[in-house]
Amino acid sequence: MNILIKNGRVIDPKNKLDAQQDVFISARRIAAIGKAPEGFVADQVIDASGLIVMPGLTDVAARLREPGYEYRATLESEMTAAVAGGVTSLSCPPDTDPPLDEPGLVEMLKHRARNLNQCRVFPQGALTYGLKGAELTEMIELTEAGCKAFSQADVPLTDTRVLMRAMQYAATFGYRVWLRPQDSFLAKNGVAHDGEVATRLGLPPIPVVAETVALSTALQLARETGVTLHICRVSSGAGVEMIRAAKREGLKVTCDVSMNHVHLTEMDIGYFDSNCHLVPPLRSLRDRDALRAGLRDGTIDAICSNHSPVDEDAKQMPFAEAEDGATGLELLLPLVLKWAEQDKIPLLDALARITINPAQLLGVKMGHLSIGAHADLCVFDPKAAWKVEPAALKSQGKNTPFNGYEMQGRVRYTLLDGQLVFQQ
Repeated sequence: MNILIKNGRVIDPKNKLDAQQDVFISARRIAAIGKAPEGFVADQVIDASGLIVMPGLTDVAARLREPGYEYRATLESEMTAAVAGGVTSLSCPPDTDPPLDEPGLVEMLKHRARNLNQCRVFPQGALTYGLKGAELTEMIELTEAGCKAFSQADVPLTDTRVLMRAMQYAATFGYRVWLRPQDSFLAKNGVAHDGEVATRLGLPPIPVVAETVALSTALQLARETGVTLHICRVSSGAGVEMIRAAKREGLKVTCDVSMNHVHLTEMDIGYFDSNCHLVPPLRSLRDRDALRAGLRDGTIDAICSNHSPVDEDAKQMPFAEAEDGATGLELLLPLVLKWAEQDKIPLLDALARITINPAQLLGVKMGHLSIGAHADLCVFDPKAAWKVEPAALKSQGKNTPFNGYEMQGRVRYTLLDGQLVFQQ
């Protein structure tokens, strides 16, 4: 099918394009931008007047809850939420039940995702069997099955010898290791940032040093092994500074931040709002400002949703007992637009954090509108105002700390492989 998207403002961070242009799609690929290819006849025309046309979003951290946790969410519900948020590619952590430590599980997940044909799914393989931190998985087989990186998700790997061997093995074959830095002993039983709010509310704390101690270990081992290391969801100013120094040194290290931590702080917990029980915890205002500074100067490469749908019963518990996590796929784009407006970041730079940058972290050829690229696009109205109402979210998880917030920017069309998969 030939599709013409006309009169839109096209923003493509990879190609430094920000101009009003027409986009021509043929045979599921970007055929041309600006001038129609010879003999092009549109089967469908999308009028994007007043809208922004950009590559489909790539999210590096979105839990789909399958297999094993279908009572929290299903693949169908979360992929519907993804395309409603303009997300056409996502990476899911391996902490499913059972974990993604066998090629068959990865292949099954990818097969189910392909059949739904709404969003591309790039699983992260488990670094160790069962995420137990003892025996390394068969990374070669998992890569052949479709894994793009190897991770422990939020499960700590306390045996540093195993971690070092995992990095050595990954470095030998050029695989990526993704780690979320948190020392399990320093963070034990903690649920909130070790600061004023946790003290006032009597909540068990997680100090910043829990992040920096684990991060120091990961960086030292990366220096020793030469592995390509990605730090997931950095949350503190001290952590950002350590990564900045590592990049300056020349280590092959990248990092991302959750959109929640770009906007929220420990103060948003208020009076035990369990929707703000997140991993990592919301930290101080100073930490949030340091995260934003890291985004501005390029220390932080990408922004992710850290989408973690939770069933309602698990959130209606006392704060310390409630399950951590927040839904986020449908909020990623408007929250990035909000950050860009607040910090006066050009859209070209801001949108790179959710398109080409995360695609490069995954090593996939997505996130751009080059001629011949897959026609994965998001068309959104930057001026559309709406209020976050959990009941209206497509995700099965309705848990969000942004409940009642006013947002600006709404997805109107999402295309995957040149096919319209969402329209509003």
